[in-house]
Amino acid sequence: MPLPLDATAVRRWCALGRESLRAHCARMDAINVFPVADGDTGTNLCLTFEAAVAALPANGAEPTAAEALRAMARAALLGARGNSGTILAEYLRGMAHGLADEVDEVDGADGADEGEHGDAAGGPSGALPRALRSGASAAYAAVAHPVEGTMLTVAAAAADAAEAGGDPAVAAYEALAATPGRLAALARAGVVDAGGLGLTALLTALWAALGERVPQEPPAGTAAGASPVPCPAPRPAGAVPPGHGSPQAPFHPEFEVMYLLETGDPKAVDALRDRLDPLGDSLVIGGGEGLWSVHVHVADAGAAVEAGLAAGHPYRIRITHLPSAQEGTESAAPCEAAEPVREPAAGGRAVVAVVPGEGLAALCRQAGAGVLPAAEAVQQDALLAAVRATGAAEVALLPNGTELHPVAARAAEAARAAGIRCAVIPTRAAVQGLAALAVHQPERRFDEDVVTMTSAAGATRYGEVTVAERQSWTTAGVCQAGDVLGLVEGDVALIGSETAQVATDVLGRMLAAGGELVTLVVGAEAPAGLAAALEQYVRTSHLAVDTVVYEGRQREAQLLIGVE
Repeated sequence: MPLPLDATAVRRWCALGRESLRAHCARMDAINVFPVADGDTGTNLCLTFEAAVAALPANGAEPTAAEALRAMARAALLGARGNSGTILAEYLRGMAHGLADEVDEVDGADGADEGEHGDAAGGPSGALPRALRSGASAAYAAVAHPVEGTMLTVAAAAADAAEAGGDPAVAAYEALAATPGRLAALARAGVVDAGGLGLTALLTALWAALGERVPQEPPAGTAAGASPVPCPAPRPAGAVPPGHGSPQAPFHPEFEVMYLLETGDPKAVDALRDRLDPLGDSLVIGGGEGLWSVHVHVADAGAAVEAGLAAGHPYRIRITHLPSAQEGTESAAPCEAAEPVREPAAGGRAVVAVVPGEGLAALCRQAGAGVLPAAEAVQQDALLAAVRATGAAEVALLPNGTELHPVAARAAEAARAAGIRCAVIPTRAAVQGLAALAVHQPERRFDEDVVTMTSAAGATRYGEVTVAERQSWTTAGVCQAGDVLGLVEGDVALIGSETAQVATDVLGRMLAAGGELVTLVVGAEAPAGLAAALEQYVRTSHLAVDTVVYEGRQREAQLLIGVE
């Protein structure tokens, strides 16, 4: 009979599980062919579990098993790496919930005697099967389109065995051995699922931590030790594997996008899932209690981050370039490319910024960016021509307006088809574009540069002061032609009659949430002395906040405001 699944057992599991993952790490990386053959599943699982183990309280402050797993789950959520790491974090969170529910039921019972170790299901009141079932359910729920033949299948098999009083470690091995028969990509490569192998290693370590004998080698017939064949049979380039991803036209998931999302609204998370689902595949969203981990493979990284900005506060944004069909294991034809690879652009890296005024255009040119007037950027061909005109092999595109994101995404896709590596930075205002451009460093790796620019843009709140051209309804009420409107994050927040007063009120609202740097971009129609008055307001009302002023000479707005 297994030992109880208590805090001591969790500590033993952490030590054994860490060593087991380390021992299997290289093999997992080598057989990683699904969902993308990027060779990092073992590394991702190891790093995620390491983060979870580090969160265990020091000896002497002994938590319950549920509390220990809850701390591990949160740390895994914060440190999740890749698709498999995100699923593992959610699996741990589910286990913690299962144990917490178990404790609640025991506390509410009439004190029936269950013996020294509880019932035959493994631990007090069947804690182990409860934890494994809850973990499997949470992992399935986190994945937008669960695929069998993966670590999800292994999780479910282990839970089934534990509930039946069997050996979850053997059940995990058997499920792992069967994964090639359930997922064509694995069968073609002649390997088992890499994530499934990692979870099997962890489940075997857990079974050992409970004092049970574990299978030293996979049961007969398993392919766990198989090596991937050098060049598996093809599937159409860019096609989504059956049962995985959304029903949509084939696309090329060029980027892995991950970020943490802070939001207290579960409905916003549901809306985020609906918005990300059509953009790509491998969508996993896990978490709760205001903090979520988001993972997706997409063609347009900017659109994925933009969706997070609409749902809450995304941070720790990571964007990684995925191998193409030619780069990955699933080549277009055995051992050779299906068609000649297009020649890339001349070389180097460039930034193209959409700007609303000549002053901003001059500023962006001075910073080394190519520019395109906002009036011309509504045409995909104009954006694509601006990208091509840089002559660079890698281009970051700053649309600097929410309404321009769709056309920017299409232009970027066309650029990629022409052999230019192009990413859209999700800038929704010119001041966000300035923040992104300020941290741009061409000597960095492209994906790192994209992440840094995206983070800088996302950390910049933006506002605007403009004059209403006609009577209309706004979020602040009805405005009349000639009224001064103060906008925060794209929504009308104030309606007034004096530009200086409205601008001061808008700036005050934006700084109420804190800030270190205020950027003021003065328009062509701004009243004289506006910038000086606002600089004085910041100096006297918000100590330790710096202010920079640019003459943007844009005509659409009297003033653009950024707060970093």
